[in-house]
Amino acid sequence: MRLPGIKHFKADSFLILSFIVPFALYMATLAPSVTFFDSGEFLTATASLGSAHSPGYPLFLMYAKPFTWLPLGNIAFRVNIATAFSSSLACLMVYILTTSILRAEVLLEDRRFNLIAIKCAGLAAALSFGVTPRLWLQSNHDKPYPLLAFICAIIFYLLLRWQEQYREGNERPSYVYICTFMAGLAMAVHQTVVLMLPAWFLILVLTDWRVIFRIKEFILATAFALLGFSVHLYLPIRALSNPLLNWGDSKTVHQFLWHFLRKGYPTEPPVRSMALIWAQIRAFNISREFTWVGVALTLLGLVWLWRKNRTVFIAYLVSAALFLSVIAGYLNTPMEVIFLTEEFFTPLYLLTAVMIGVGLFMLLGFAVRSAQLPEHVGFRVYGVVALLFITLPSALCAVNYYENDQHNNYIAFDYASNSLRSLPQNAIMFTWGDSGAFPLWYLQGIERMRDDVDLPHTPHLVFNWYLDSMPHVFKDSNLRKFDVSSLGPEAALRIAVSENLGFRPVYIDFSTRYSVEFKDFLPIQRGIVYRVRKMNEPSGIPDVSILDNYSNRGIMEKQSFLDLDTGKAIMIYANGYLELGEFLAGINRLQEASVVLAKAEKISPEMRVSADQIRMRYGLGR
Repeated sequence: MRLPGIKHFKADSFLILSFIVPFALYMATLAPSVTFFDSGEFLTATASLGSAHSPGYPLFLMYAKPFTWLPLGNIAFRVNIATAFSSSLACLMVYILTTSILRAEVLLEDRRFNLIAIKCAGLAAALSFGVTPRLWLQSNHDKPYPLLAFICAIIFYLLLRWQEQYREGNERPSYVYICTFMAGLAMAVHQTVVLMLPAWFLILVLTDWRVIFRIKEFILATAFALLGFSVHLYLPIRALSNPLLNWGDSKTVHQFLWHFLRKGYPTEPPVRSMALIWAQIRAFNISREFTWVGVALTLLGLVWLWRKNRTVFIAYLVSAALFLSVIAGYLNTPMEVIFLTEEFFTPLYLLTAVMIGVGLFMLLGFAVRSAQLPEHVGFRVYGVVALLFITLPSALCAVNYYENDQHNNYIAFDYASNSLRSLPQNAIMFTWGDSGAFPLWYLQGIERMRDDVDLPHTPHLVFNWYLDSMPHVFKDSNLRKFDVSSLGPEAALRIAVSENLGFRPVYIDFSTRYSVEFKDFLPIQRGIVYRVRKMNEPSGIPDVSILDNYSNRGIMEKQSFLDLDTGKAIMIYANGYLELGEFLAGINRLQEASVVLAKAEKISPEMRVSADQIRMRYGLGR
């Protein structure tokens, strides 16, 4: 018996559920505004149709832009919806891939039971993928990886269709052309798509190695890939319009290549050790995403593929091996940023979810054969089947919901708005870390908060394209006269501070305060930011009330979404109270100091040791 092909997806309620259920879940847990990491930068680039950090992500920005026209919430919320939508599409493709692979399988003579069993396996795979911690976290705010996974899944599906048609004697080179076109497009979402190319090529070659000698088709496939890749022309075209965020300023071929090839991120590779290599390898962690039950089901699915379609089996293993060898071997990711590479594996997790769906179907097959069911089964059997398939996604959802519920996550928004509110009129504030700077870019550039303030990003002061983007600040700057690219960002910061000090209020953020050694200037605390003054300038008394006037949603109470930078922001608030408490104790305002130190501990219990040391130094009781 052979079940229907692609036509059977029409009016398929299971297919609709594979999209609707994840999308509803993501909308319920969606971040309401800007978050940390690359969020503020992607939001600003999307809204202004500019360019994000290298390599620019043009397709992701163009995909997300129409969502900014939705009459819902702020711009950040709308772009977050775009990611939730692409993640749901990726889940839908898990369903399509799983049911396509299984559609020729027969468990019983009852055709209806076979069809429902296959659809249940596909739905279980889709929902399991949808509630994995990695995809769920990406789905709650603006991320390109779900869109990349969706495109990769389409390519896999078309190649499987091509393989099926080819084995039946039907030539369908158009499938391959569409695949190469979409692979070219995917390069404009994230460059890790190149790690999938060998697997896709293997599907073609292992199906029939003679396809490599079809020169005409090879040339046409290459032409379609270049056509898809041409979406990168967006970067120089938009650069000519000088958008709000124009990272890399790709007006020239040189600047385009600098941007596309990530030349702005020179790094010293860390010293290799077994601990580092193991941590790099563990970035791809199926047990963390799907539990050990998911690992067992993945192995069952691979066993089935080995028997039924070794081409796909080999393609999956080659993909996993290539991702690990490049990310852990070639890139040699430092320990402190390995968490960033975990997102690169999203397309692999999508394929793993398909394996899990196939494994669940195999498990049902064992049960059916052992139970010796009649030719036509009753409702109780369908109930058992539903229970079998819904258990894993339900368990994953229950375990991961709390950690991924970001519907009240205003920490990045409040951190940025509080920083801006701390600044006087016409101030300039230098930032250091991306996560601290990007929410500021969004609030100022898109939400139009504090247009009077300039926010230079210190690591970018060494690039001429960045100085050109702020002509009213750096038009005649000495940064253009020195080789600051060799001197480094710290030297560039000192030059820029010297030029502005005395003409306007100069501030730095927390990351700059503790990333740069200031020998000629003194930073004076003002809430969670710092005013820079000359050595001989009176320091004055810090504004005691400014911290209490901040919006502190999510700071005083425990939050679920404690990613690295959210945790860092909370520590910055706690450190602000700690520093203020120490200062107040030093000028003998002991009662106020005690209150402030208690607030530091309430925000972050980790501050208790430092607070107790201050109390002992100044004779304060608890």
